[in-house]
Amino acid sequence: MKNKNNFIKIAMMVFTAFTLQSCAQSTSNSEAEKIKNLAISSVNKTDAEWKKELSAEQYYVLREKGTEKPYTGELLLNKDKGIYKCAGCGNELFTDEMKFDSHCGWPSFDKEIAGGKITTKEDTTLGMKRVEINCAKCDGHLGHIFDDGPTETGKRYCVNSVSLSFEPASKTKKEIVKATSDTITLGGGCFWCIEAIYEKLDGVKSVVSGYAGGQTKNPSYYETSSGKTGHAEVTQIVFDPNKTSVEEILKVFFTVHDPTTLNSQGADSGTQYRSIILYKDNEQKKIATEIIVALNKAKVYNNPIVTEVKPLIKFYKAENSHQDYYASNISEPYCQMVIQPKIEKFEKIFKERIKK
Repeated sequence: MKNKNNFIKIAMMVFTAFTLQSCAQSTSNSEAEKIKNLAISSVNKTDAEWKKELSAEQYYVLREKGTEKPYTGELLLNKDKGIYKCAGCGNELFTDEMKFDSHCGWPSFDKEIAGGKITTKEDTTLGMKRVEINCAKCDGHLGHIFDDGPTETGKRYCVNSVSLSFEPASKTKKEIVKATSDTITLGGGCFWCIEAIYEKLDGVKSVVSGYAGGQTKNPSYYETSSGKTGHAEVTQIVFDPNKTSVEEILKVFFTVHDPTTLNSQGADSGTQYRSIILYKDNEQKKIATEIIVALNKAKVYNNPIVTEVKPLIKFYKAENSHQDYYASNISEPYCQMVIQPKIEKFEKIFKERIKK
């Protein structure tokens, strides 16, 4: 009897694994890397325009990927308090607290300002493998990043001084108080998966599963599952904009689900499983639109993105049984075979952005 029960148990597990794996739909690892390092290039200018705005040396470094001579940069020995920005577009990249003297001849930093400010790509010039760093806003070349930093990050951002501008803290007379909380609402298939992933992203304060995008008031899970409410399964993400950004959150979003399948994710089919971004304001709409345009232009996916982008009218919190589902049911087959692989992909691609 025991052997028979074991056989039945194993058979059921194999069947469950086969069925559930079909639901574990997301981007491939190569697609995920492209998304993470995607230059949104919200600043798009012609070479003629760049040459007119930049000095000859700035153009050589930022647009032609050149390198300034060591120990010649104006910001190399700068110890003033303030913000280091991209000299091409003003994107805030580093603070004075991140800067250290590496004695290499170029300004060095041990980390960047959070929020996907910098993109990376492999550089095989000079007969060696290096990691190039570029501004995520204008795709301007900054320098390279190395794993020999002396601080706890272990990183050394080696940056051309001419690719940076510096804004002293004393320049701004009025104290600017940055918001410490912002919200965005996303749907990418089953909300259990999306919720579990964003709970691990540094800078995210809370994640709540719910329903939005439709017309029915106070919908239940069963009503939403019927596909007749117009709502999608979504997660509302509350985050600290000083630690992460809408851009980074959306890069994670496009990594952990397939935005090219209409009204479905794997075996989950219906409008309630559609890919959707529900923006809070026009700035979020602008960023979402720019990312989708950039992803399609870069041909990251084989098919065009069908993600719906619309304003959030009303968010309805889902039943308590759907909150923190993965954490509460971690041993369940769905959690192990569908959610866990998505989490592992996120942790691999965004390993430096996981909550400590």
